[in-house]
Amino acid sequence: MRLSAVQVGLFATLVAAGWIGDQVRGSVAQTRQSISPTEPANVYPRKESAPRKEAGIPGNEYTAGLVSGAPHSTEFAIAQEIATTLATGQETGPHGEVALRVMPMVGNGGVRNILDVLTLAGADMAIAPVVLLDRLPEARKRGDILSKLVYIAPLFAEEFHLLARSDIASLTDLAGKTVNLGEEGSAGAVLGREMLNSLDVKISEVNLGLDAALDEMRKGRISATLVVSGKPVKLLTRYAPADGIHFLPLATSPALQQDYLPSTLGPWDYPNLIGIGERVNTIAIKSALFAYNWPTHSERFRLLELFVQTLFSRFSEFLGDAHHPKWREVNLGAPLPGWQRFRPAERWLRRQSTGEAAARSDFDRFIEQKPISNPAEREELFREFLRWRERKQGR
Repeated sequence: MRLSAVQVGLFATLVAAGWIGDQVRGSVAQTRQSISPTEPANVYPRKESAPRKEAGIPGNEYTAGLVSGAPHSTEFAIAQEIATTLATGQETGPHGEVALRVMPMVGNGGVRNILDVLTLAGADMAIAPVVLLDRLPEARKRGDILSKLVYIAPLFAEEFHLLARSDIASLTDLAGKTVNLGEEGSAGAVLGREMLNSLDVKISEVNLGLDAALDEMRKGRISATLVVSGKPVKLLTRYAPADGIHFLPLATSPALQQDYLPSTLGPWDYPNLIGIGERVNTIAIKSALFAYNWPTHSERFRLLELFVQTLFSRFSEFLGDAHHPKWREVNLGAPLPGWQRFRPAERWLRRQSTGEAAARSDFDRFIEQKPISNPAEREELFREFLRWRERKQGR
């Protein structure tokens, strides 16, 4: 929306008023930008007796490891975008070093992601399905992970992509057939098995990487392959019905409705595989960005604190067309029931919420007697004001 001449003048006046108000509050607000390790943590007390892993590899004190999915996955693409975007705009040291570097690490999008964060010295964070972590305590994996892991933010939905040969018309046609669910321990293997069992579809399971599975489908040795990843998966956009494959529709059973979400695949996701006006029903699971629960006074804790401050303050940069569309599903402030949020992330969100609420109050008082009655124009002017404040504060 373009602002009118009246709004432009009003915005300029508002900026001046905001600047005066900021001088009164600025010194107090700025003292809260850096979180002191001695600050009392009375919101989410950490279990200091939680098991720990090695602090890191010598020389990587400025590098945070982020475990994602396989190289073809959307989750790996998201990790790469985080790494490349946050690498820009930082001041460098005398030898070109930066204060924060994010290193994407190849995982399988499933159990290995979690185990890597719990055990590997260089793995600080992981993108993982929430439902998969919720099942780990039942499988008695690595003890009480609730004391070892925290979440930074919920992310996006990961869709089930069930690709089948052209001779397979429905899910029931897969009964007794050979189906690839992905590498053992991946989200597809663990959750795909659960999904098929709940629907009482008995298959002969194999566990291959995606490239190998697609090759086996072309040779007629397997009938279908499952990919669990955020849509669109770039590799799958290259395929068309002429390649002898198509998507099979999926639906949740009553037993899965609590943890699985309904979703659809459409031509906007896969224009070569799905025709205009067509939709393929499927299911999805929620993912989140998890982190190891480092001790509060440790260097790794402070590195993740810097990561959160950098990612959150620059989040708007990920919403443009140059980045994966899954970023537009992310709500940094959304809670993750049953999980403890990384305390610096919680504090950043609280400050942001408090600051915006105060700005809204000041804005409303200022604008009361001004000639803007259209709610959309009023909201646009307020957002312009917030963007100006963020640029001025270097956030």
